[in-house]
Amino acid sequence: MARGKRRATRSNTRKPPERTPELEPLSPLSTRSSLTPVPVQDEELVPASLPEQALEEESEPMQEIPVEPVLMTSEEDTCPACKTLPQSQPNAGSKENWIRCDACRTWYHWICAGNGGDVDAIDKWYCKPCVLEKPSRTITLKPPARKSSRKRTQLDYAILNSGMESDPSRWLRVIQSKLIKDDEFKRLKGSDVGIEWLENDEDAMKEPIVIVSPEGLGMKMPDENFTVSDVADIVGHETPVEVIDVASQSNCPGWTLGRWAEYYNKEPSARDKVRNVISLEISGTSLADQVLPPRLVRELDWVDKFWPSTRRGKGHAYPKVQLYCLMGVASAWTDWHVDFAGSSVYYHILRGSKVFYFIRPTPANLAAYERWSGTELQSNVWLGDMVDEVVKVTLHPGNTMIIPTGWIHAVHTPLDSLVFGGNFLHSYNVSTQLKVIDIEKATRVPKKFRFPYFTKLCWYVADKYLRDIKAKEEFSSRVLESLEALSSFLVSEARTMERGTEAAKRDAKDQLPVDRVKDAPALARELRWRVRIAAGTTSDDEELGSSVKKVTVNGHGNVNGVKRKRSPTEPRGGDGTGVGTTRVQFRNFQPKRWDTVEDLPKEEEKRTTKASYPGEVGWQQRWTKWGDETPGGDPGWQALVERKREVTVKVRKIEGGLERQRIERVLEKWEWSDVPTDKAAEKEDVEMKLDSEEDSSRKMDVNSNVEEEGEPEEDAQGTHVNGPAAMAVVA
Repeated sequence: MARGKRRATRSNTRKPPERTPELEPLSPLSTRSSLTPVPVQDEELVPASLPEQALEEESEPMQEIPVEPVLMTSEEDTCPACKTLPQSQPNAGSKENWIRCDACRTWYHWICAGNGGDVDAIDKWYCKPCVLEKPSRTITLKPPARKSSRKRTQLDYAILNSGMESDPSRWLRVIQSKLIKDDEFKRLKGSDVGIEWLENDEDAMKEPIVIVSPEGLGMKMPDENFTVSDVADIVGHETPVEVIDVASQSNCPGWTLGRWAEYYNKEPSARDKVRNVISLEISGTSLADQVLPPRLVRELDWVDKFWPSTRRGKGHAYPKVQLYCLMGVASAWTDWHVDFAGSSVYYHILRGSKVFYFIRPTPANLAAYERWSGTELQSNVWLGDMVDEVVKVTLHPGNTMIIPTGWIHAVHTPLDSLVFGGNFLHSYNVSTQLKVIDIEKATRVPKKFRFPYFTKLCWYVADKYLRDIKAKEEFSSRVLESLEALSSFLVSEARTMERGTEAAKRDAKDQLPVDRVKDAPALARELRWRVRIAAGTTSDDEELGSSVKKVTVNGHGNVNGVKRKRSPTEPRGGDGTGVGTTRVQFRNFQPKRWDTVEDLPKEEEKRTTKASYPGEVGWQQRWTKWGDETPGGDPGWQALVERKREVTVKVRKIEGGLERQRIERVLEKWEWSDVPTDKAAEKEDVEMKLDSEEDSSRKMDVNSNVEEEGEPEEDAQGTHVNGPAAMAVVA
């Protein structure tokens, strides 16, 4: 029987009218009269006219009520346990809580048969006779109400409302007793900050840099006389703005730019509190026409590079994080934070001054930040005590700083300041950006404070890079490492679409840019495969998160599309013998190993022969016919032919015999010394390459080509080249 029907409160309808609720104590459950157990014979025992008689005799004392109804009511108000209580039992008001035995179904007063505890906490209850009859019957309690185990910062909202939660300068006083190091970050000229610097300096975009003067940065900012009042005039006095109360680090609702400008222009002594504005995004306003980020930022920014221009601007939903106007008064403090999604930041001081405190984003420091963020530690503990070191940087008017991915920082405003800046994601440290995303999820940062449309932007980025890689564009090792992390993240998104819960599938699909991405799982997996091939790793390596190995070709770094050439003495990578335990190159596939692999001596020769120059229509078809004879045509010209021939022989035992494979590679280079000007404007080279395989065995091994060559080769048009011979012609 349901608990609500088993425990009940005695109805007040059986009481004489003179006994009003004000004259007797009531339990918290006394209003639950609808659950009172009412005997079937109630209507026969109580005269229907009793309420009317009671109303007529309202001024008479209780004892003058007719005897018979009172006696009958008294009998029904007793329970089996009432007879065992002394005559000095509590008044009837304390007997309004009832409970029913789960065995014999008999109702008892809780005060008579219970143990004095809370009746609402009882789950199963048995009377004493039933327990004596069967001792295995045990009274049980309801489980406690579920509560979140997550640590939460305890705030006194009354104090917060008064703005006295803490002294706005308390952290500045804490800093006085802490070891703060002066920075050793690079100071660069604006003209030095570009893609060349990023590609050639291995420390570029790994730690903050300061550009003392804006000349050469390719940046546009308002003039130095620009004020907060001008911001309000241009953007609009009625524009809502998020204002932060520095003392409590909480938002102050109801502010507009006009009200903020009025507050900012007051004398410091006339301001009631210390406040700060750090999130006024001005894209799409007239003020945005006066602000242009540094050239390097525009060249790296994912939103500028990859989000379709037709889906940006007024009326479109896209990540508006590139143009911020920050306005703070003296003594303002922004507590420790990492910019959303680990985005990098450019920061230009137009007026005033700023002091930054930095913590390097090492794995240990990010873990400490995750433990500190969103807990009671955030209000009581200086994060600098939980990390290896804190570095201080002071910026003055005209200074510009670029903060790389993931750097933890806090900001002090010593003077009233006006700053312009913005956030941007880029392709040189995606793994840290994704790490910050994980921290935001772990600390349950609300979606309104995360990078907008982050996953959709990642799909746009992946789509463009996949097309670039297929077009044989080359990328540095840092970019390939980032693309490895990006593709692995998107593969996890694809798995969610394929195997997640219905809600997770729906959420993941909502993040897809359907205008560009038609088959998201295929795109993510192909990008990962091509990135790994371009970086020289095995194509089907499923070790997520593993760094891309840096390879060099002729000492010139990574070359896109060039596979690592395997040594003949190390056909399966590892022990040099081709036999024994090695790393599996293909997932769920282990090819048979060769017992012997031998390279025959390389043959090279040069000769001069007569052959027609490949300039006429249809020359491609004629030159693809490989043979000992010279291709047809007018043999009026002489050509110098350089020919290289490599042969590899493989042998292995099989059941009942052996199996061998011969792989021959021939490369010819044809050069014409006297090219007619009427048939060619410049000298051209024709390279022809032949890969032929001759197998002689009692049993054909259909997997041998897969084992030797890895992934299928592609010709210049992107089609697969299979079969015993392949020829590439380069004009």
